[in-house]
Amino acid sequence: MKQILGIGSRINHPQYGKGVVTNVTSKMYWVTFIESGLETINIDDDFEIIEASVDEVDTVSFAEIESSLRAILRKWNGISEVVPLGDRWKGGTMTLTPSDTNLASKDVPIDTFFHKIVMLRDRLRVLEQKINSSKNLDETEKVDIQQYITRCYGSLTTFNILFKNPSQQFKGEGGKK
Repeated sequence: MKQILGIGSRINHPQYGKGVVTNVTSKMYWVTFIESGLETINIDDDFEIIEASVDEVDTVSFAEIESSLRAILRKWNGISEVVPLGDRWKGGTMTLTPSDTNLASKDVPIDTFFHKIVMLRDRLRVLEQKINSSKNLDETEKVDIQQYITRCYGSLTTFNILFKNPSQQFKGEGGKK
């Protein structure tokens, strides 16, 4: 295994030339090269070590810590992620037209409707987490309630066309198999 370099180490890379390591993660070096500026290279890349820094190296970057912390907070505090509306729906309007022609139609901005759908999804997720961590429910009760929540997700799959990212869409029983 190759020696992990510390920040300030100087290297000579066959593609980018001479540079100085400015950040280190478990997989990558951020190196500022004289000719090409800032580049990221794989720790296992082939390069010459001109001068290795002797500092102790923390191979977990701030970005990795921040990403992990966000995931933990989202899981346990119900903090919602950014969920973008599909591009074709941005600025659009839904028109609800009653069958009685004497009554007025109602226009609802799709952005507003989508925000409510996402809030409902996030609240279902929090409810799911609270049920799973409950000390007052036995395992059978948890499974029964969980199945009911899964069916709720399934009922909401109609609105999946509004989501930009398929990974953020609702998944019912069919999506869990």
